[in-house]
Amino acid sequence: IIKRKIAPSVFSNTEYMIHHNPFLSLSLSVGDITQKGYEKKRGKLLAPYIPQIQDLHTEAVQAALAKYTERKMPMPSKRRSVLVQSSVEACTPPDTSSASEDEGSLRRQGRIASSSPYQAHPSVEHWFNRVIQGSSTSSSASSTSSHPGGRPHHATNATSASAATVLADLMAQTQLDNHSAPPDVTGLSERSVHAERPQVASMRGLPRRYTHTSVMETADGVPVNSRVSSKIQQLLNTLKRPKRPPLREFFVDDFEELLDVQHPDPNQPKPEGGEMRPLNGEPLGVVTNWPPSLLASLQRWGTTQPKSPCLTALDNAGKPVYTLTYGKLWTRSQKLSYTLLNKLSTRNEPLLRPGDRVALVFPNNDPVMFMVAFYGCLLAELVPVPIEVPLTRKDAGSQQVGFLLGSCGVTLALTTDACQKGLPKAQTGEVVTFKGWPRLLWFVTDGKHVAKPPRDWHPPIRDASNEIAYIEYKTSKEGSTMGITVSHSAMLAHCHALTQACGYTEGEIITNVLDFKRDAGLWHGVLTSVMNRMHVISIPYSLMKVNPLSWIQKVHTYKARVAVVKSRDMHWSLLAQRDQRDISLSSLRMLIVADGANPWSISSCDAFLNVFQARGLRPEVICPCASSSEAMTVAIRRPPEMGVPPPGKAVLSMSGLSYGVIRVDTEEKLSVLTVQDVGQVMPGALVCVIRVEGTPYLCRMDEVGEICMSSSSTGISYFGLPGMTKNVFETIPVTSSGAPISDRPFTRTSLLGFIGPDNLVFVVGKMDGLMVVSGRRHNADDVVATALAVEPMKFVYRGRIAVFSVSVLHDERIVVVAEQRPDGSEEDSFQWMSRVLQAIDSIHQVGVYCLALVPANTLPKAPLGGIHISETKQRFLEGALHPCNVLMCPHTCVTNLPKPRQKQPEVGPASMIVGNLVAGKRIAQACGRDVSQLEDNDQVKINPFLYMQDVLQWRAQATPDHPLFLLLNAKGTVANTASCVQLHKRAERVAIALMERGRLNAGDHVALVYPPGIDLIATFYGCLYAGCVPVTVRPPHPQNLTTTLPTVKMIVEVSKSVCILTTQAIMKLLKSKEAAAAVDIKTWPLILDTDDLPRKRIPQIYKPPTPEMLAYLDFSVSTTGILAGVKMSHAATSALCRSIKLQCELYPSRQIAICLDPYCGLGFALWCLCSVYSGHQSILVPPLELETNPSLWLSAVSQYKVRVTFCSYSVMEMCTKGLGSQTEALRLRNVNLSCVRTCMVVAEERPRITLTQSFSKIFKDLGLSSRAVSTTFGCRVNVAICLQGTHGPDPTTVYLDMRALRHDRVRLVERGSPHSLPLMESGKILPGVKVIIANTETKGPLGDSHLGEIWVSSPHNATGYYTVYGEEALHADHFSTRLSFGDTQTVWARTGYLGFLRRTELTDASGERHDALYVVGSLDETLELRGMRYHPIDIETSVIRSHKSIAECAVFTWTNLLVVVVELEGSEQEALDLVALVTNVVLEEHYLIVGVVVVVDPGVIPINSRGEKQRMHLRGGFFADQLDPIYVAYNM
Repeated sequence: IIKRKIAPSVFSNTEYMIHHNPFLSLSLSVGDITQKGYEKKRGKLLAPYIPQIQDLHTEAVQAALAKYTERKMPMPSKRRSVLVQSSVEACTPPDTSSASEDEGSLRRQGRIASSSPYQAHPSVEHWFNRVIQGSSTSSSASSTSSHPGGRPHHATNATSASAATVLADLMAQTQLDNHSAPPDVTGLSERSVHAERPQVASMRGLPRRYTHTSVMETADGVPVNSRVSSKIQQLLNTLKRPKRPPLREFFVDDFEELLDVQHPDPNQPKPEGGEMRPLNGEPLGVVTNWPPSLLASLQRWGTTQPKSPCLTALDNAGKPVYTLTYGKLWTRSQKLSYTLLNKLSTRNEPLLRPGDRVALVFPNNDPVMFMVAFYGCLLAELVPVPIEVPLTRKDAGSQQVGFLLGSCGVTLALTTDACQKGLPKAQTGEVVTFKGWPRLLWFVTDGKHVAKPPRDWHPPIRDASNEIAYIEYKTSKEGSTMGITVSHSAMLAHCHALTQACGYTEGEIITNVLDFKRDAGLWHGVLTSVMNRMHVISIPYSLMKVNPLSWIQKVHTYKARVAVVKSRDMHWSLLAQRDQRDISLSSLRMLIVADGANPWSISSCDAFLNVFQARGLRPEVICPCASSSEAMTVAIRRPPEMGVPPPGKAVLSMSGLSYGVIRVDTEEKLSVLTVQDVGQVMPGALVCVIRVEGTPYLCRMDEVGEICMSSSSTGISYFGLPGMTKNVFETIPVTSSGAPISDRPFTRTSLLGFIGPDNLVFVVGKMDGLMVVSGRRHNADDVVATALAVEPMKFVYRGRIAVFSVSVLHDERIVVVAEQRPDGSEEDSFQWMSRVLQAIDSIHQVGVYCLALVPANTLPKAPLGGIHISETKQRFLEGALHPCNVLMCPHTCVTNLPKPRQKQPEVGPASMIVGNLVAGKRIAQACGRDVSQLEDNDQVKINPFLYMQDVLQWRAQATPDHPLFLLLNAKGTVANTASCVQLHKRAERVAIALMERGRLNAGDHVALVYPPGIDLIATFYGCLYAGCVPVTVRPPHPQNLTTTLPTVKMIVEVSKSVCILTTQAIMKLLKSKEAAAAVDIKTWPLILDTDDLPRKRIPQIYKPPTPEMLAYLDFSVSTTGILAGVKMSHAATSALCRSIKLQCELYPSRQIAICLDPYCGLGFALWCLCSVYSGHQSILVPPLELETNPSLWLSAVSQYKVRVTFCSYSVMEMCTKGLGSQTEALRLRNVNLSCVRTCMVVAEERPRITLTQSFSKIFKDLGLSSRAVSTTFGCRVNVAICLQGTHGPDPTTVYLDMRALRHDRVRLVERGSPHSLPLMESGKILPGVKVIIANTETKGPLGDSHLGEIWVSSPHNATGYYTVYGEEALHADHFSTRLSFGDTQTVWARTGYLGFLRRTELTDASGERHDALYVVGSLDETLELRGMRYHPIDIETSVIRSHKSIAECAVFTWTNLLVVVVELEGSEQEALDLVALVTNVVLEEHYLIVGVVVVVDPGVIPINSRGEKQRMHLRGGFFADQLDPIYVAYNM
């Protein structure tokens, strides 16, 4: 008795284990026992003897996971605010949901008995973990609660003893773990992740349970002790074990990086059977009184049996609301058809003519109105196009439906009154035009709007013809919506075939759960039912959501003979069946499972039968069928009374299927697919199986292919798409010899399958779900089934999983997206995700590229529940999915990367020269104009003065009142000015203060800490007057002392300054309490303020003994984060000014505007030196002021009619971003830039061509000439190598092949060719400067258009580093190096930049052909990955382009992992969208796998004064956990 009572309940594997858990049994035997406890205990004791119905798949997945050994994978870290998930309706009824459009949330059978009382206990393994986690987390990412094999353990002492030993082992391991390895971040602890995090400001990353993290060393040998670095170490550890066999070595062509071509595996299974023969269905029977058309039978029943019920509609409580009789259907359809043809008109023309298409927009709970409208259209000879009710303007796929309506020329939509009221309205009260839809007239078909036809009007009832009867919509894999046209004759033939196959008889009762607008719901519930005068009980989807048992209750109540359902309806009813005692399904002769072609329909059928056999369900009445929108019904299992062979079941090897081969699997119990047959071919049809790709050859007997069908009952075309129609509806299958098998065209069904024994049809997948990865086929539904079988199964919210493939780097990559339950913790998610990856890898032998979890209820839904796959894919690719967890595994599944480059032994420098001579290439060498030939009157006057201080003194006497400087404030008004004599006098006062108050000696170093302005210039010359060496230092930022003050302190210390000159305000700041928190303020040298200096004349100005003496020190922080000070001699200083004067034609009559920081490099020279030397007037615009007034610089340029102006990239960016939309307003304020001849961007990097182009484009409206903008190039060894100047040809742009560039080669390509990179020339080489390109390894000269290091020789080279803070030894040869071959006499300075020289067709000022210098990037910045050289900016450009919310990006490497940091401009919800997009774009364009993606807030990537990214600084910050990232993803 007991056994029978318990039998229907099904135990899953987890429960199975719990029953034999000795710990729990012990706990139960203590104390008194209650009735409930007794039941529980009895259940426990009986459990081993209860037969298990365990779904094969669940078992397979659990066994597969059990095989996995522990692998520690770093868990992504996430900012607290990102953890908060969007709210979800707390108790929504079970949703339809699933993987592919049509299945519900099919959990595996093993989960059905959620009613079992033992669910509350965690499994035994978790119990172990819980004990251990007091000290650490050492459970594995694959702790699948399953004993492989699932044998019952009897609660013997042995078991508890073994459990204790396991526990002891684990404990021991934990102790070890704690000291050696970096923390295991895959901790699968049961406790919620929030409780573990200490409540401190940096709420990020891992629970800090570890006291001893091992101190690791970075690649640079710097010990790092941080969470980030330990995670990265773990990531490296997981990547060290290659999963795939190593790739074969083969020759790589000199130029092309070849993507590794996937060669087929020689051992893969191949089909061996003979060629299949086309299969005929039984002939269509001849019935004497068969109607000539469907409308004829409607007329017949409507007039002869008007009282006979046709359709019963139910409300959401399951009560019948209305029964439509055949008489009513006939009269109401007639009324509607008369109204449509005669009562709708535009300008006295009827609106509709026979053959026009009409949209039917009816909700799923109103089958009666739909049926009347459908037949009304048919009677009026109009073509109905049933579509879903659009709920919002942006429904998933709604735009595509609009496209279909437009292409069908639909102008009228029929709907119900209630539905019309619910549609979104425009201001006018009319229904809005949905996005992408044509303009529609909406007509309500309720009674009061239709007119009664006159007595003599009769609709024409014609015999079925090949005219279109109706159009059924279908959504393709890509998301486009197509209309499948069905002719009157095909509609009739299909009804005939279904009637014969299902043995329908007149007056039968049938319950229909499916959507009556299309597919099997329409075929059985609207068309064939009318043919046979059947009574349909239509069960709306909304009722199923409230009461999943409703269809079974209706079968019972109405004694229905046939029910049409999908597997999910059976599944749902199982979950709710325990409430129903008195249902009988004995009346059913056919239970048609419309999606019998699904991989999980078999487990639904088995489980359903298992439970409901006791309620009268006979096993033989379950009839799965297979159909497709194009071919309609393809095959259906016949009801038992037709004497057909028994149903079949096949257990197939997954790996065989992936090669398209059928192998019945015996050994491998894990990766198998169990499928059931879908019955016999339809009557009157001819079916064959053809190859999926290429010529439609017939398959062999043991080969999987696409099922094709030739029959009078299939669709005829895709409306308006003749090309696709020919391919799908007019296929001619051929035999292996190429002979057509029949003269009839076949229709492709998009079902993949084979013909089994007894001529049964088996379907193993659909073309829509086919993913071809590295030549092997995988079915999306199978992957979904595997993911759903992973414990804890309840983790996925209602089983809503989408699987699809995206194309990245010339292959398909699998993406899995699942909705997670609202209550899941971070650790649960990560644990589940790791297991899913392993399960899929084990069962399907394929890697998952990306696994994303989204909050519950956020995936786009298909009209009847289910997930809208194509829309999900679209969102994924656009970065609009907003996942809350992401795991990318590119390392395992991207196996077609090009070979890493092997460095060839270098050819010697001498051979290079000989090679170049033989090839007729010139050596890459170029120089600016000769200075001695450029003397003019003005220059002759300056020439006698060797020293800047002499020039200033001379100008103060010769032109005392000539204005040199004009400083503007944020409002654009003049804040300060200086004429020659004023500057001279201020400088004198400073010099006296230095000598008298500071008691300084000649040669002492003085730090000048001033905001940009004239004080800075005056104190600079004051230092020269006193013989001191000035060092200009940017003042600390008062709001950000902690980061800016240490730099000031460092420069002061490294430069050995004995005194600081500054303003009173800054002096206070340097000594303030806040400053004391950042640096040791007691160790400042003497600080003097220069605000109020006494007026005194200096007795004499200091004269240096030789021009080679040090004039000033120029300190700057390089992009790699190294602080380097270079020495500028007096001779170099004058030579620099002379070169710039000649290049820009600067005279005392000129004005130039400078918007640069005046602390180092060319910015300093232009701000402090050039005006004094050349006598021109400089308009000084401090870049900081642009933050409050972005138009300041351009307004000044316009106001003073400046011809030459200088700015930095950051200034240009502020203008493009801040003023891009305000050009009109600026024009109204009379800003006119037509005066500008050259606008030069001062830079020490490759020209940012996109920025300069967009700047030119934006301000073209204000008169800026397109030729005006150019860039300069300088570096530490020479601050001005190139500068466009006022003459010479315009800068040229060339396009390089990026792939060749990675191999250090220059290969010029056409503009717009793939992988092309635009490079703009960096201005013209300055007078007196010589440039050569040298090989970085051999130091030999290179030929024209060859990539090498730029070397420079010039009188204004710096004389050396004063000090390099950080790497002194490395830089000894930067300033004096010689070529190893060729001209070995000249002394060159190495710039540290890669570039090339190219002779152009243009002529320069001297009449020679012009040599253009192209700067590619800094050598220090380049990344060596896979043997190739990458420039960070190229990867960053790709990344910034990949999503609109990426504001900035920086990349660096850690050992051999690429780390990408992106700034997110937008909501934090978008953070995780970026991970996949960043990984995709870097793979596609650079053939690199990103190791870590870090998403941070805007402004986190540090930028120096020149607007260059400080990548090394960022790298340091990341590894020291200082970035406060929103999300860190570790790509597995």
